Amino acid sequence: MAVVFEKTKMLTDTPFHYCPGCTHGIIHRLVAECVEELGMQNQCVGVAPVGCAVFAYNYFNCDMMEAAHGRAPAVATGCKRVHPENLVFTYQGDGDLASIGCAEITHAATRGEKITAVFINNAIYGMTGGQMAPTSLPGQVTTTSPYGRDVNSAGYPIRMSEMLATLNGPAYIARVSVHDVPHIIQAKKAIKKAFEYQLAGKGFSMVEVLSTCPTNWGMTPQDALKWLVDNMIPYYPLGVMKDIGTEKEGE
Repeated sequence: MAVVFEKTKMLTDTPFHYCPGCTHGIIHRLVAECVEELGMQNQCVGVAPVGCAVFAYNYFNCDMMEAAHGRAPAVATGCKRVHPENLVFTYQGDGDLASIGCAEITHAATRGEKITAVFINNAIYGMTGGQMAPTSLPGQVTTTSPYGRDVNSAGYPIRMSEMLATLNGPAYIARVSVHDVPHIIQAKKAIKKAFEYQLAGKGFSMVEVLSTCPTNWGMTPQDALKWLVDNMIPYYPLGVMKDIGTEKEGE
């Protein structure tokens, strides 16, 4: 019998530890499939974050490194500069990338480091108990904002993709979502394009993926997907924030 579909060899057989309804597993698969389709399984280095995806080194079937909290871009920079022929990516949540690692990702981007950041935005701190994150929405209830995020005291959520897109170093920055099949397909295309830009030496690339956290949002998986569509996408609109390939074509 002909095989029409099989599990990517870029993922190990280790069961994911994520909560039911969490979309980390979907995103892991998309990243793994893109690496395999590009034929880079044996020349790929991933950098795991501190956060819910801290055990990513158990799941991706490639060389993996664990970085201190927020320092994944610095570790990835070192890996890429020593082995420029490799495909190097970081996998980071909003606490890791947008909070403690905000300076790291900003400087890696403005230097145009030829690495790719896969940025998971679920608008909350997942691993540590559901505290307010830099990406938590105005009015969003968390364990540290029980009455909702007050922008007068906590400030506004950071739109990382828009901010980094203003810099000269990035080659490709996009925001996608994985709340349904059509958007999952779009997300994979964006991740693959980011990897292709890296391999072509065009510069820094980042794909922000809107994700759910049913456990800390206090919702069922189905309700969490709807909440993402109704609340996160209006504040974090999907689309390509920067693409130097498109910009050059339009000149």
